[in-house]
Amino acid sequence: MRDIVYLDRIEQAEALLKPQRIDVLRQLAEPRSCTEVAAELDQTPQRVYYHVKRLLEAGLVGQVAERRVRGIHEGIYQATGRAYWLSPRLVGRIGLRQSRDQLSLGYLVDLMEDVQADIAALDLARPDLPSIGVSGEIRVRPEQRKDFLDELQHTLQDLFTRYGGAEGDAFRLAVACYPKGDSDARA
Repeated sequence: MRDIVYLDRIEQAEALLKPQRIDVLRQLAEPRSCTEVAAELDQTPQRVYYHVKRLLEAGLVGQVAERRVRGIHEGIYQATGRAYWLSPRLVGRIGLRQSRDQLSLGYLVDLMEDVQADIAALDLARPDLPSIGVSGEIRVRPEQRKDFLDELQHTLQDLFTRYGGAEGDAFRLAVACYPKGDSDARA
């Protein structure tokens, strides 16, 4: 099972984005038969098999084993990924990509689309791929925002300059800095 399955074909998205199929897919986080999934979801095995077959065709589920039950061969299925990402390219860009200020939200959205596509292109089945993910929260008073963003940009530019040679493994560094929003407003 892969950590991420990147969906870049409309047929895959159509197969996935049905509430009953998502329920079936969640049940297949561990290898199970259609009969076992049907019992969990209070569905008929035939109904579950219909959904499993569509998920199989889209590459979202795989048959991992087969067993004989009362003279009948029963398939054992498992989801192909722990998470599924929908490519922004499924819809396609509405209009042309605009030249944006690096401090704009539009620039951040474009950057995240690029990062998502880059990660999807990696061989995520290889656990030895060097990567790092860092997340944190910094609180900045409004009068310090410009200084904070300038210092962040300067620090990153220093890293790019220091390690930006033409030799060695190429890494892409993307830092997203955005207002977190008021968590009380979401409650």
